[in-house]
Amino acid sequence: MGDQNSILSPAEARHLLRRTGFGAAQRDIERITDGEETRGEAADRLLGFTPTTFRPRNNDMEIAHNKWIKYMVRTPLQLQEKAVLFWHDHFATSNDVVGDPHQMAAQNLTLRQHCKSDFRAMMHAINRDPAMMDFLDTVRNRKENPNENYGREVLELFCLGVYDLDGQPNYSQDDIVQIARAFTGWRVDQRDEAYFDVGRHDRGTGNPGDPYPERGPKVIFKDNPAFGPAGYDYGAAAGTNYELEIDEVMNAIFAHQDSAGRNTVAHWVAYRLITFYADPNPSVAYVEAMVAASGFDTSFAVADLLRAIFVSDEFYAPVTDPTKRSVKWPVDFVVSTLRLAEMKLRSRYQYINGGSYDTIFDELSNMGQTLFEPPSVFGWDWESSWVNSSTLLARFGFARDVSAARGRGKTTLRVEKLFDFAISSNVDPDVVIDDVTKLFGVDDAFQPGSNNHDALVDYLTDGGGGLLDFSDYETRDKKLRGVVALVLQSPAYMVH
Repeated sequence: MGDQNSILSPAEARHLLRRTGFGAAQRDIERITDGEETRGEAADRLLGFTPTTFRPRNNDMEIAHNKWIKYMVRTPLQLQEKAVLFWHDHFATSNDVVGDPHQMAAQNLTLRQHCKSDFRAMMHAINRDPAMMDFLDTVRNRKENPNENYGREVLELFCLGVYDLDGQPNYSQDDIVQIARAFTGWRVDQRDEAYFDVGRHDRGTGNPGDPYPERGPKVIFKDNPAFGPAGYDYGAAAGTNYELEIDEVMNAIFAHQDSAGRNTVAHWVAYRLITFYADPNPSVAYVEAMVAASGFDTSFAVADLLRAIFVSDEFYAPVTDPTKRSVKWPVDFVVSTLRLAEMKLRSRYQYINGGSYDTIFDELSNMGQTLFEPPSVFGWDWESSWVNSSTLLARFGFARDVSAARGRGKTTLRVEKLFDFAISSNVDPDVVIDDVTKLFGVDDAFQPGSNNHDALVDYLTDGGGGLLDFSDYETRDKKLRGVVALVLQSPAYMVH
């Protein structure tokens, strides 16, 4: 058992860096271990960044996609980009529907600016985000026919979840209907800024003489523990300041309590973040503990919640328990590999200079993840859903392309500079295997005597054992590239 004062071991440091960023370079591991950083100190340092103002802008969505990948590879703020990737899935918005790369880039910046902030501030920004307003039809939501799409997803996906931690429903269909009324009248102007058109807004309260009296008062969450049988009348709270109704709705959502009296938003968001960073199947007790330790149910400070997760024992459980490991997302698999191999992609279309010469957009699309194009409002399916016969073959193809990369500078896999052993006619296969597997952070799965290790020895020596003749360039080049491909294709490298 450990806590925030526990000094990180090399394996724990590597795990922390892999889960909070893309890959764990040896120099970054040594920064933690040489400085004898504790869990708390390392988490504070990683979380201590000031969000950048990067946005992947381009009229061509593929180029914008590749710009973000390039930024992920080169930025030192790895936790920032890992968090933005999470929020991109949480607030899944697809350019296939929006059709505006500039709005998508602006949303990407919004997620970056709020990635560790007060979740309430993030939701207020998302409510008025032009890409989201288009994607979930807020811009088409008017008093004559209120559109329920955004109201439904605010409750189901963004803030509450359909059911609470005890399996009880968190809201009703009527709550969705009433929230839809609050968002009537919101539009986007030619400058891509949200504005309120009161003429399109449902101003009725349900009183005689009001428009649409059959809709009744604007009341949500009746019989919820936070509000009692009468619920919360956000229309009455906003009065004639109709533009404020969406803010009153959010006030009610953030005060919502589940069937056990817990703050629902805090526990839903904590559950989601835990499944992404720490445990795909967290216990109720773990979720409750993280909310309590961080005070997230009152502050809604994402950074404090993440810190609590990053110092918990459950976060470090996969270091010793392989059953707790998670399948890397395709973006994680690709970006981690490029960072650890110290490779750059070529041209504005970002392709690997070897193998199939596919662009990184195509490589990731084949693996099942195209940035800015999640498959639905639910985002991507995680864990084992990432791996099937088609997507696994695509991962193998990417590994092949990386290992085959040639050319000048950092666009090639610089096999002779990545490893520590001397070029000679008497190279021990174990030395090669140790260097390659340490570089990619999977040396624990390739220890001498293991089946994985023996398979690489057989490959390097053509099944004959003995020392290697790496004084011959062709042998050295072929075998080193081959080992890299095999390690990247291994099950051990697909998880973290």
